[in-house]
Amino acid sequence: MNNKSILLIIGGGIAAYKSLELIRLLKKRGARVRSILSRGGAQFVTPLSVATLCGEKCFTDLFDLNDESEIGHIRLAREADLVVVAPATADLMAKMAHGLANDLATTCLLAADSDILVAPAMNPFMWKAPAMVRNRRLLLADGVHFAGPASGDMACGEQGEGRLLAPELILEQTDNLLAQKKTAVSRQNNAPELLLKGRHVLVTAGPTHEPIDPVRYIANRSSGKQGYAIARAARDLGANVTLINGPTKLAVPEKVHIVGVETAREMLRATKDVLPVDIAICAAAVGDWRVAHEGGQKIKKNGEALPQLDLVENPDILKTISKPGPRRPKLVVGFAPKRRISSKMRKKSGRPRLAIGSSPMMYHRQAGHLAATKIKC
Repeated sequence: MNNKSILLIIGGGIAAYKSLELIRLLKKRGARVRSILSRGGAQFVTPLSVATLCGEKCFTDLFDLNDESEIGHIRLAREADLVVVAPATADLMAKMAHGLANDLATTCLLAADSDILVAPAMNPFMWKAPAMVRNRRLLLADGVHFAGPASGDMACGEQGEGRLLAPELILEQTDNLLAQKKTAVSRQNNAPELLLKGRHVLVTAGPTHEPIDPVRYIANRSSGKQGYAIARAARDLGANVTLINGPTKLAVPEKVHIVGVETAREMLRATKDVLPVDIAICAAAVGDWRVAHEGGQKIKKNGEALPQLDLVENPDILKTISKPGPRRPKLVVGFAPKRRISSKMRKKSGRPRLAIGSSPMMYHRQAGHLAATKIKC
């Protein structure tokens, strides 16, 4: 991150105070931080405090004569290696999604030719509102990267998903995006053989969250790193990659179309919407069960009997898309953890072979071993 130029756009919200810590962390890593403070953001932090930490002027006005004499908003956007929006409010994200440019922040965002990382911060119900879900999908389709939000207590007194991610985690994703950009330049100079050129590859990654109530959920322990690595590898081999991911904190790979989901049923719907594809690689840790009746409000402890949770089985995504038919992928690959591997499977684990055929391949991982077996559907 040393000598990289970061344009930080601070939206209006109570979480704006955390942007000051983010500036400090970015500067500590050697980055040059230039800042834009929105009108709403200025209600929570002052231009003076932002400018002091950045070590240079904090920009606030689109029509500042001194800056606009040199088309300042274009220069700010063009000179940045990465644009970070933290906090990104519902209003700011809606403007981004629909291409509005009525102030300095949105104008720079529209003029930016570098990657954009947004760190949302808003009320949990606002985050889950249908309009916000549509806006997120538009932004993801445009290649915008997301950092968070996190879950927990909100300033408004409510609980749920919508908290601004911790500055340390935003810093980590900023670093990841800059590293990917550096790798992409290297990749252009040393392009591998494009074995999957013209192929459409679907990858699922990450966990699913099956809500118990608006605060709690059932999930598997999954970082999503395996699925993301597979998506990057397929992209590097020339494939057109669609990555359907559950809730993760990973930076989205460049030139990969991403579809964000939360539950197993949402992942199944998103997967079926993408079909037909040439190859489907199911690396997501999909929850086996979900609560039959999700609570409309937080289940509270009453000091007496424990609440009864009736579980129902989630759909099997791998089995569903493997059924014969015109939309079935030519190759379906799945992953499953195994406690023990038989000697027969261990013999196969040296170099599993992939071939486009009629049967899906199931890969088992244990203690460094990898084995492939066909499964019947």
